[in-house]
Order: sequence, then C-alpha cells, then structure tokens
Amino acid sequence: MAAINNSYLLGLFGAGAGLGGLPSAAPAAKPKTQPTAPWSLDAKEKPSQSELLRSALSGRKLVNEENAVLDVKGASSSDYRKIFALYQGLTMLEALTTRAGERNVGRLESDQLSRRFASGMAEVTDFLASAQFDGVRIVQGVSASQSQSTAAVARDSSKYLTGPIHDGALTDEVAAFQGDVRFGVTVKTIAGSQTVAIDLAEMGSTPRTMDAVLEHINGKLEAAGVQTRIHRQMIEAEPRTVKVGDKTITLPAGPTRWGLTVSGTSAETISFVPAEARDSIQVVQGVGTKGGHEVLKFDPDGNPVAGAGGESFWVEGRSGVSNLPDGVETVRASAAGPDGSMWIVADVSAGSSTQPIKGQADVVLMKLDSAGNVVVSRALGAASKASGYAIAVDADGRVAVAGSVVGALVPGEAGASATTADSFVTVFDADGREQWTQRRGARAEDEATAVSFGADGRVYVAGRAKSAMPGALAVGGWDGYVQAFSESQIHSLAPIKATATGAAQFGTAGDDNVQAMTVDGDNLYTAGVENGAFVLRHFRVGPTGAPELLSVRNLGASSGGEIAGLAVANGRLIVSGATGNGALNAGQVANAHAGGQDAFVASLSTDLTASGADRLTYYGGEGDDTAADVKVHDGKVWLTGVSDRPVGAKKDDPTRGYLARLDAQTGQVEWSQSWTAAEGQAKPLALTVSSGGASVLDRLGLPQGEIDQSDSKALVDATAVRAGDRFYVQNPATGRQTAVTIEAKDTLQSLARKIELASGRHLKVTIKTDRDYLTGMDGDTRVTSGGVQRLSITSADGRAGAVLIPGEGGRDALAGLGLTPGFIGKSADDKKKTFGVNLSPLLNLSGAEAIAKSKDQVQLAIKAMRDAYRALSPEASKPPVTGQAPAYLQAQLANYQAALARLTG
Repeated sequence: MAAINNSYLLGLFGAGAGLGGLPSAAPAAKPKTQPTAPWSLDAKEKPSQSELLRSALSGRKLVNEENAVLDVKGASSSDYRKIFALYQGLTMLEALTTRAGERNVGRLESDQLSRRFASGMAEVTDFLASAQFDGVRIVQGVSASQSQSTAAVARDSSKYLTGPIHDGALTDEVAAFQGDVRFGVTVKTIAGSQTVAIDLAEMGSTPRTMDAVLEHINGKLEAAGVQTRIHRQMIEAEPRTVKVGDKTITLPAGPTRWGLTVSGTSAETISFVPAEARDSIQVVQGVGTKGGHEVLKFDPDGNPVAGAGGESFWVEGRSGVSNLPDGVETVRASAAGPDGSMWIVADVSAGSSTQPIKGQADVVLMKLDSAGNVVVSRALGAASKASGYAIAVDADGRVAVAGSVVGALVPGEAGASATTADSFVTVFDADGREQWTQRRGARAEDEATAVSFGADGRVYVAGRAKSAMPGALAVGGWDGYVQAFSESQIHSLAPIKATATGAAQFGTAGDDNVQAMTVDGDNLYTAGVENGAFVLRHFRVGPTGAPELLSVRNLGASSGGEIAGLAVANGRLIVSGATGNGALNAGQVANAHAGGQDAFVASLSTDLTASGADRLTYYGGEGDDTAADVKVHDGKVWLTGVSDRPVGAKKDDPTRGYLARLDAQTGQVEWSQSWTAAEGQAKPLALTVSSGGASVLDRLGLPQGEIDQSDSKALVDATAVRAGDRFYVQNPATGRQTAVTIEAKDTLQSLARKIELASGRHLKVTIKTDRDYLTGMDGDTRVTSGGVQRLSITSADGRAGAVLIPGEGGRDALAGLGLTPGFIGKSADDKKKTFGVNLSPLLNLSGAEAIAKSKDQVQLAIKAMRDAYRALSPEASKPPVTGQAPAYLQAQLANYQAALARLTG
C-alpha cells in the first residue's frame, strides 16, 4: 500500500483551510519573549570544540557576563546574562575534559589541562557563590527538601559485641571454653573498683556449653553486686560467592555462629584482665586483588587453634583475624600501644560511612584493641591529598604521625601549595585527640618518612627534600633531613604549641633519603639510601634538640633494596631491610644470601665503627623476599614481608606472606610461618609486637583493658573537619551569606545551633540517631558503639529554606561533615524554581576514570543551565490547559479519524 500523504489529509480537513476555498491569511509572528540561547540552532555564533579549547587555555575568564549576547531586553535580562555566562564557562570546561580524554595528549599538555580545569572549577564555584538571580535559583550543589550529614558521631554505649566464637548447636560444648580459661573482670564505679575472678574450672564436670558458661560467669558478677552481664549473640551466616573461571558460584550459608555481648551500664567501667599473658604479634596485610586489608594476630608462644567456623587460610600460631574498614588504600606503619592495642596510619581514598574525607585522599589514624576492633579513627583532614609514612608511640601514650600533604592542611597557614608535597607531623594524645600539627616544607617537594619521640619529650622527624628545608642547606637532588620539635604550654588548659628547634640536611649530589630513624638517649640514628648505597648516620642531640653529625657508615650497594627498621637493643644498633646484595659491608655473615632479593638483619656497633662483633644475617629463599616491616622486641628481631616469590613473577601471580623471629647476633631463626590469602595474594605491610598482648581472652573475642564507652564528641576528633574550617549559609530573603566556622569545642549540638542562627531561622537542624550501628566484616560483627548521630537539616515551618555554600578552598567544612552544598527547602510548590550545579571540588583530570567522571558532571551542569533557561520562559509560568476540548476541535478530530478509517480499510 502506498504511504499516506499527511499533507493531503491536512488539505482536506486541516484547520487552516479558508472559507469558500480562498487562501487564509498567514498568522502573525509571535513576539520574541526570550533571548536566543547560545546552544540554539538560531544562535549566530556557535564556537567549535577547538575554539572553546583555545579560549579555555588562553588564560581569560571562563565565566564572563560581558561576553553574553542578549537579543531581547526584559525584566529577566540579568538572569539570562548570568545563565549564558555560566553556560559559556561550563562548555569550556567540557572542552578541557574532551581534550584530556584523547589519546595523543602528552604529559606537559595534560598538566596544563589539569591546572586550567582546576582554576576553571574554582571560577565557577566563586561565581555561583556571589551571583544573585531574580526569576530562578541556581546554587552550587543540589536542591533538596532535606540534607543529612554522612559524618556521624558515636553515641555513648555500654554494649560490646565480639566476633563469632562458636558455630553449631547451643547444646554443643564450645571449643573456645575448653582447657584453662581464667580471667578477671574489673569493675570501676564512683564507689571504687573490684575484680571478679572467672575460672571455668570451678564448673567441675558440667559441660561447657554456651549457656552453661554464661550462667556461671553472670552468677559470679551478680554475686559481686555487678550490674554488667555477658550474653550470647547469634550471628547469622550468609551465602558466599566464589569465582571459578568465568563463573560465579553461590555456596550455601554455613551453620549459625554465636558471639558474646557485654552489656553494661553507664555507672560501671569494665576491664578484662587475663590471668596469664604472652607477647602477641599483629601483621597488617593486603589481601586479594580487590584492595582488601586485614590484621592477623599471632601467638607464637601459645597454642592457638582455628577460630569458629574455620578461619580461611589459618596457619599454626595465628590466634585471630579482623578486617580493616573499606576505603583503606595502604598501611605503611604501625606501633604497639601499652595495653596490647595497635595503632596504624592508613592512607584512605574514601572515608567510612560515618567519617567522609575532605579531599581526594587522606591519612587516618586508627587504634585497634587486642580483639581487632577499631576503637579510634581520626582523619587528618587534608583538603586535597595526604600520605602517611610513619608512626611512633611514646611511653606516656602520645602518638605521632608523619607523612606528606598536598594542598591546605591547617586553616590560615601560609605556604601551602596546591601541587607540591610538604612534610607534616601531627601529635595526638593517648585517646587520639590531636594536640598539634606542624607543616614544615621546602620550596620544592619534600616528605616525612620517619618519626620518633625523644627521652626529653621532643619529637624528631626525618625524611627527604628536593630543596633546602627551613633552617638547613640543600646538598643536591633529593636530600635526607632531620628536624626536631619541642612543645610548650602556657597553662594546663591552654593549647600545646610546637616549635622547630633544629634541623640538619645531608646526602650526596645524587638522590638520597631517610627510610628509618631511632632515638636512644641523646643519640639519634638514621638509615637510608644515598646515591644507591645503604648509609647509616649517627647524630648527637644537643640541649636545644639540634642534631650534630658524629659518624657515618656505608654498608654497600642497596641493589634495589630498602631499609625497613632501625633500633638500639642490648647495646647494639640493629638495622634491617631487604637487598639483592649478598656482600653487604656489615660484618661476619651468620646466614648467607640465598638468591634474588633477601631480607637482612645487621647487628652493629652503636658508634658505627666496624668491629669483630658485627654480624649480618640474610633471610629468604632463591626467589625474591621483602622486608615490609621490622620490629625489635626484647632483643629479638621480628620481620614480615613477601616470601620467596619467583624472580620475574607477574603482578597477579601468587604471593605468600611470612613472619619470622631471628636472633640478630647468632642469625638463628627461632620461629617462622608463611601463609597465603584470598585469590592467592598475601602482602604484609606492617607489624607490631605487643607485650602481654596474647591471652585466653583472644579465644573469647574479648579485649584486654578497659572498654571505652565514651569516645570524644568534638567534631574535630570524630570527623575530618579541622578548627577554622567553615562554610556559609545564605538567607534566601536577603541574599546575605553568614559564615559558620568550626571551633575546637564544637559538637553536633553546637553546630546545629550555629546553622539555624546563620540561616535567620529559615532552617531547622535536628540530631538524628541511627540506632545499633554495626560494622559487618565477612559475617563477623565487630562494633564498639550502640549507634551514631548525624545532622538532619530541613526548612523551618513556614520558611523558604536556605542555601549551604562551601567554604574557601582548603578550609571547606561541608566536605568534612558530609553535607552537600545547595538549596535546602520546599521546591515543589515554590514559585522560584531551583537548579543545582553539582560540581564536586574533587573533580580532576588525573586519569581516564577521573576524566570521564568530570565530563559527566560538567555535562549535567550544562543541562541545568538549559533547564533554568526554559524555566524563565513566560510559557513555563502559565498554568496547564485542562478540561474538555471545544466542540469544533472535537468535530475536526472525528473527521480525521473517519478519513484514516476509509484510507486504511
């Protein structure tokens, strides 16, 4: 059948037919109500992608109202001019992302594109922060009726949940309860303290089932007048998935598992004290190919058995395993706490569900109790990027973290570079509360790679720098350096102030570094690679803390290896690492080099002079062995790393981890173990040795020491914000912006009041409680709080709402609080429509994935400009036509339908 010509039908029945066959008059042209949009087909000037790119790179303003062309004047001319200017700037940003994603872009051009994109993003943000619109509302961020912070503060809790200790029926005897199980429960109240002794041997011949043991324990607590109780907690097993080739197979859920719950009261502080304890070793490792990290706990002098449900990849001597939170990229350093706990410094690319980070990457200090639970988590609060390289714990419990930071760190500090890394050191008290931070950088790049506490209370930092550090002179290339900091405090309630008291810079004309440092009295030692060789340096620390060089010793070519540890023990200097050099200049060889790269331990004189007592021990197989971390404890050397990997192995080839204890003087290997992990990938990163950290409590999933029931509620402790960070609240009625600045004492409650006042009472801010917040780990449950609290922001009753605007670059508090900038209020029935330009300050052109994400976000912002333009149209404000059509239109429609019926049969 021939196609129906619509024009024929229109000629027969069209509404445009004139009376009596006479042609009708042409309709009058409608008057133009909106200026022609720059994206319209009718626009006179539409620059090409290459022209937009040239304009973007020319250095001129991207957002320029003077360049906006309006061919219609009217009441909304100002709004149109701003929208067109924003559109112009955004299309130039899009052109930058397009070019950055092409293949033929060199490094220099890529850097240029990245810098211009960053400055253009800042320009758009600044423009939106100050622009005033009449007919629409355009904000940086989103438009929502409610905003809730992702950052959360833990509520005080008297509940502690362990991981699983038993699987199977409750009538079965529990393996963890068998044998000699003795410990004490210390209870502190305002009336004093008492310790309740628990000894399961007192149960006699009664089978040690879950309920029988808990009845015995709780009976002891009740008899002592203690309110705290220990209950069982069911942990439901979930189906697991495994990948076999290209297929994913779902395995059935295992048996139900059971853990323990310690339920206390706010009036009692609970501590668990083992009757007997041994040294424990904790190893942090990367596992699998998906970026997971876990902590293995070893009890080498005990006789631990595999945990409930059969721990994956269990090896003899291992007493526990726990997972680190998602978002951890790597862990480079760890240190033992005095109570069997473990402090680690982690690099994170994303914050946890309750602690978002402000920039692209940050450093987080974490404390794990002896049971493997994360009980403290403190984000450094870097505005852009930070990396953590070193950690130290002082005898008084203070913790020092050192590394590098790009961009702002301390609000208001001078000299912060947006592109160049600087060294930083931060000191926390024993509870993880920040005491002070120092950023001491050279003009070129530098980074802190080692940190130690001195006996005089000073903090010593070592690292490398490409130019002169403050108070020192450059040698050439990358140099090693040492800095000293002293503390002062006007009175007990005043802030602690850190002052740099001395510095030394050293090395060769080539590239040099410091990879380890230790302080012994007034002696300070460094070890690193200088011009390709292992070099030790001995400094004397003067009264002011300034280091004075006394001696140097060259151990020979590093052969691609690194220093992993440095310590003074039993009057000897113990230096360790890994190397392919089988003939280091470090004394008599106790164990020979086995091939490839081996770990090594050298015992040397503390004055660095060669002597007959010097000993060198190599540890490894024919393949490549690494020394990821080394600790010296009670004169013994503990090493961990990758074991005997075939030379030339590929990245995804199987990798085994190892842990070994050596006698540095005799070279004897006293204890060793190796293991694998998920997907054949076990990559140890750091280790700690805890005195008395292993006990029967490990079997029960209970921690040694006091259960912390009240972590800090200060926002500077619980979130990534720092004192001095801020954001702005814009009153929609007046357009006035009021700063909300974070103070050291601020809590969620005080911040809520600040926001309401800054909005002129247009916003209502409440504290929302998420009850029973848990952290799940492969079916295990490890938590230390009974819930978290967050900010919830809505418009106040009968009010229009308000706009949240990010703070200045480097001190934006919204990012650290996990609050999205933009308009908060009712919009469905609002005469003024709101449009959000949701361009995250973290957008960048650093890689293919980042470029694609940036382009997508910019294109969404461009669409928002087009939507805002349509919202300003007079037609958009007209109410929609409703009701029944006129009779003549109904008659025309009937004629159309009849004609179509005749033609189609």
